[in-house]
Amino acid sequence: MKRNLCLKTTLMLLISIVTLGQNSKETPKGSTKYSFFTLNTLKNTCFDNIQKKQVSAYIREIYEDKAGVLWFGTNGDGVCRYDGMQMKFLSKKDGLIGNQINGITEDKNGNIWLATNEGLSRYDGKRFTNFTIKDGLSDNQLWSILLDTKGNIWVGTLAGVNKFDGKKFNKIDLPILEKPGVSRFNQTVVWSMIEDRKGNIWFGTDGGGLKKYDGKKVYTYSQKSGMASNNIRSVFEDHEGTVWLGTQGGGISRFDGKKFTNYGEKEGLSSVNVWTIYEDKKHQLWFGTLGGGASRFDGKTFKTFKETKGVTKNHVQSIWQDKRGNLWLGFSGGLYRVQGDLVENIPAERLVGC
Repeated sequence: MKRNLCLKTTLMLLISIVTLGQNSKETPKGSTKYSFFTLNTLKNTCFDNIQKKQVSAYIREIYEDKAGVLWFGTNGDGVCRYDGMQMKFLSKKDGLIGNQINGITEDKNGNIWLATNEGLSRYDGKRFTNFTIKDGLSDNQLWSILLDTKGNIWVGTLAGVNKFDGKKFNKIDLPILEKPGVSRFNQTVVWSMIEDRKGNIWFGTDGGGLKKYDGKKVYTYSQKSGMASNNIRSVFEDHEGTVWLGTQGGGISRFDGKKFTNYGEKEGLSSVNVWTIYEDKKHQLWFGTLGGGASRFDGKTFKTFKETKGVTKNHVQSIWQDKRGNLWLGFSGGLYRVQGDLVENIPAERLVGC
């Protein structure tokens, strides 16, 4: 009888230990479990850049591929691949053509294309294939990239637009304005490109206004057409088919196909210099600005989201909401995430799931 009681007690003790061990794996001590990853306060060794506090000093581009992997394009550290478990940096030493990432897209085969300051790179998950002026690019300095519905890759170079059909690069000549706006380089530079739902390609240029290409003819829109500025930093089509423009010095222009409506600081926008535009899952529009953080527009009013500890310049050049609902902001100062009404810094050591 005593022997059976002893065996029963021992068995219960073993079950308790196993159960405790299983529970302890669910949420490690010192961490907070979120829907995508674990924000960890403990020392970890699953990164190849654990010496850095931030993912990078400047996150220029944020992109999520079909598999749910996040790609962070930096200003000089190459690109960071984050799969929710580990971060991996890819740079020139790994075969990437340039370390400043100005655009990211993915083709139907799962290749990641990166527009850089030194050329175009295609990454198949193992190795890079690079393209430069030797392969037909008009210039090695690229500022934008687009994959159209036909599978063509469009890149905006310092010397104009090129379209790559998989075999060769073709130059697309865009008309120039006789009286261009203020530009950083020249009006042949395309800061942003989109394909709308009708198949038109739109180009936001450096002082040359807005261009629309229908496959045969290029149409030009400028301040004479009612836009706020001729320097178009970002072009975006919302879920209703309305085209939005983020400008340098003029705020936002909304184009319904017939007329432009402009929004500036008077309407509540945090800065008239707008670098990027994004629409979240609730169909709210986000505008990343120079010095004003991010402005969210619900169709009626603007709300400003800023870093408040003084560790950044509140430049926001990239915005992305991932499949799990996390809304990311690429700041001049690192990677941030919107949590309710707050903007939270996510340093490298907290992007951990291992």
